[in-house]
Amino acid sequence: MTVLSHPLLYVKLLIQVGHEPLPPTVGTNLLGRKVLYLPGFFTYARHIVQVDGKRGLFRGLSPQLVSSVLSTVTRGGVKKAFPQEEVEHVSNKDDVKTSLRKVVKQTSHEMVMQCVSRVLAHPLHVISMRCMVQFVGREGKYSGVLSSIGKIFREEGLLGFFVGLVPHLLGDLIFLWCCNLVAHFINAYMVDDSFSHVSIIRSYTKFVMGIAMSVLTYPFLLVGDLMAVNNCGLLAGLPPYSPVFHSWIQCWRHLSIQGQLFRGSSLLFRRVSAAASFSLD
Repeated sequence: MTVLSHPLLYVKLLIQVGHEPLPPTVGTNLLGRKVLYLPGFFTYARHIVQVDGKRGLFRGLSPQLVSSVLSTVTRGGVKKAFPQEEVEHVSNKDDVKTSLRKVVKQTSHEMVMQCVSRVLAHPLHVISMRCMVQFVGREGKYSGVLSSIGKIFREEGLLGFFVGLVPHLLGDLIFLWCCNLVAHFINAYMVDDSFSHVSIIRSYTKFVMGIAMSVLTYPFLLVGDLMAVNNCGLLAGLPPYSPVFHSWIQCWRHLSIQGQLFRGSSLLFRRVSAAASFSLD
């Protein structure tokens, strides 16, 4: 799945950093009015293939694979340290107080796994992001995993491996807690036991809330990815693509002022906003 989804991640990142190599095209909206649309995923991917060939769609895949493996191994290790059997599951027979306590305990267990895996896998995520954005300036500073580790350590020290970690962690925690708690309260107070197919409705509640919360927490993902490549010596992390940010909060404020906190969240229908500015000066 990491291999198959990598081109999607690649295109999304290039859009996040503001790289728009192709001009917008004229289209029509649902009301029949003419609007400008930026190239979607398939058009953007074809452009990458024209420049770098089909293998170009998998730039930065190696560190991303290592990151995924490390994340999976870490989650397995945390599960062994804190067995799932010790976590109580919510039952329809539980009262409100008991069920809420169980949800909090389950979410805490998930939070530990997510935080540990995110921290350990983040250095590889940083390397992967930097390998991919080299497409913008046609650089070759970051290539192999080991050489990239040595380069980052020499130039930025240990902290260089964790740039952008805080917004990623905050986004993960907000997503996890809001998704689980809101889904719990909807199932407890809005889905009545007398409903037909009540179990099916409740099973889909968390899925729907996951989609909603992923949209709301997207700005944390965007800011984290931008900080991972900011001021690292690559064109994509320097003016005119991006100012040099001293903190992720400064990056957030800049994107908020520009009205671009959700840049890259859509990969198919990317309408040009009159208020949008693609030059980060």
